[in-house]
Amino acid sequence: MSPAQKKRVLFVCIGNACRSQMAEAFASAYGSDVIIAASAGVHPANGVHPTTMRVMEAKNIHLKDHFPKGLRHLGRSQFDIVVNMSGSYLPNAPAERVIDWDVEDPVVMEWDDHCKIRDEIERRVMGLILELRKPAGPKFRGQGSGRV
Repeated sequence: MSPAQKKRVLFVCIGNACRSQMAEAFASAYGSDVIIAASAGVHPANGVHPTTMRVMEAKNIHLKDHFPKGLRHLGRSQFDIVVNMSGSYLPNAPAERVIDWDVEDPVVMEWDDHCKIRDEIERRVMGLILELRKPAGPKFRGQGSGRV
């Protein structure tokens, strides 16, 4: 799939320190054939949460070069899909399609619960990737085109 055919997907959470960082990393690792992934936070934190970095390393995905970004960081970027994990309405979501994922924020959670959230995000991202990999249905011409 050419870059022009890939879907630009933005994952949004509150601080861009845990959930959206994990989702972006999973999407990039598993779905780079169909997704160009990015992430941002409604109120970006100062850094990626250390436990988030460690639980992702346990999946052999490294976030050492990641950093929290705000929605303003995106400028006028447009996306095909915004996945909203912030728990808030995004009035100016830069996409036609917004998907709300109710995923608990692991920012104050211990290792085991942080891992459970990571695994839930991984499953949801894989579901989105599989959806995007499905071939588009046939395109039908309007009536009266004279073609079959």
